[in-house]
Amino acid sequence: MASFIIISGRSGSGKSTALHILEDLDYYCIDNLPASLIPELVGKAAGLGKTTNIAVSIDARNIAADLQEFPTKFDQLRTAGITAKVIYLDSDSPTLVKRFSETRRKHPLTSGKTGLREALELESQLLDGISSLASLKIDTTNMTIHELRDLVSSRVAFSDHTFEMSFQSFAFKSGVPIDADFVFDVRCLPNPHWVPHLRALTGLDQEVIKFLDQQEDVVKMTGDIQGFVSTWLPSLEASNRSYLTIAIGCTGGQHRSVYIAEKLHAHFSQNKKQAQVRHRELKPEEAITNEANA
Repeated sequence: MASFIIISGRSGSGKSTALHILEDLDYYCIDNLPASLIPELVGKAAGLGKTTNIAVSIDARNIAADLQEFPTKFDQLRTAGITAKVIYLDSDSPTLVKRFSETRRKHPLTSGKTGLREALELESQLLDGISSLASLKIDTTNMTIHELRDLVSSRVAFSDHTFEMSFQSFAFKSGVPIDADFVFDVRCLPNPHWVPHLRALTGLDQEVIKFLDQQEDVVKMTGDIQGFVSTWLPSLEASNRSYLTIAIGCTGGQHRSVYIAEKLHAHFSQNKKQAQVRHRELKPEEAITNEANA
């Protein structure tokens, strides 16, 4: 089997979209597979040929006992020499509530005694065993379908032969990205927001870049983060990871975090690393996503 991917996450987070994306990438896809059937599916797939790619969706529609068995079934795959990856999607609860309200869909765990918010919390608990095994977590809270498509496509395309890094800027006031492996707080640095002619600009603009380049603390913080990542990157790559997401946060996600995320992306791209950068708080026309394979 060429690739076996398990898609999971809370309802409304984009699992169906992710599965459709993999189907477009010529994966044989199965929605809502009982977790207990994973070994049997893999066994049957072995006869289909070495180039067969398979993706399955496992979520809260499974019975609780099957979900509890998932870590054991996943270990059985590893013991059998099968390389399986878990992609876990999620959004913050207010966003999921809003999505259900807009689509008027029923959450699979709601009932006469269980409301939507309670169902979402219960779902998170039920899927904890799957979430803990994810090699990639995607926070779709502020993501468009097109952004999700690009992210899943790029991660799957490179997952079999390279280690990919993602740098993301964000605003603490809007919440910490749930898919971040490391989070760095740069709110202590000089803020261009308080410089009148820089306030309406972003960390992508030359005037802001020039201002921050001249701040000693900004240069030191950027160097310290870069050094930390460089020091531990070999160990992270050696631990069978395919992805590393580093989030840089400031107050508004417009200046300092954007500037530092860009600096880190440029440095690691120049050092032969597959890297991308995303600015969560910037408007689509401002948030230029760069990808490099130097």
